[in-house]
Amino acid sequence: MEKKNFDYKVLCLGAHCDDIEIGCGGTILKLVETYPNIMFYWVVFSSNLQREEEAYNSANRFLKNKHIKNLVIKNFKDGFFPFIAIEIKGFFEELKREYSPDLIFTHYRQDLHQDHRLISEFTWNTFRNHLILEYEIPKYDGDLGNPNFFVNLNEEICQNKVQYIIDSFPSQNNKQWFTEETFISILRLRGVESNSPNKYAEAFYCRKIVF
Repeated sequence: MEKKNFDYKVLCLGAHCDDIEIGCGGTILKLVETYPNIMFYWVVFSSNLQREEEAYNSANRFLKNKHIKNLVIKNFKDGFFPFIAIEIKGFFEELKREYSPDLIFTHYRQDLHQDHRLISEFTWNTFRNHLILEYEIPKYDGDLGNPNFFVNLNEEICQNKVQYIIDSFPSQNNKQWFTEETFISILRLRGVESNSPNKYAEAFYCRKIVF
């Protein structure tokens, strides 16, 4: 890849194939729209052959042919991350040597899914001089909290986010939670909480900001 100067370098980390899109897809679309010269490194830690193809297609759709440093889809065993933590930690160490981002998106540290929590913990342990935003995933566990960082989104971006997710992951269509209503409802709720002028927002947990 030709060496270029980029406005910002972003690292997106997701335990499973649709986590990044659900948690921060709208913010990614806004970044792509706002900063024409931006680089992304996109990592999914657990997948199978069917979902891997979906994940590649989705990432390319969200990034809209922008500069992509790398798209990495790993095959760590779903649901077993705490028991294979040594292998996952080794990958984080490799990632740290290869890429130093300006902004990192990762899972919420109090997420009740064990895979999500481990990715969040390793993100903080590995990247100590970076801005990290933890995104949220609505699910059965009912672990949504009180986020403190909001990104206001317009209706077009929200509609695109939801449609991209629904279209990109047909393997999930049988899940009762995998609906347009689920994804738009949390965007609307966070829009209310942040008094968004366009009614919608994505929310994050920002543990540290250093100036």
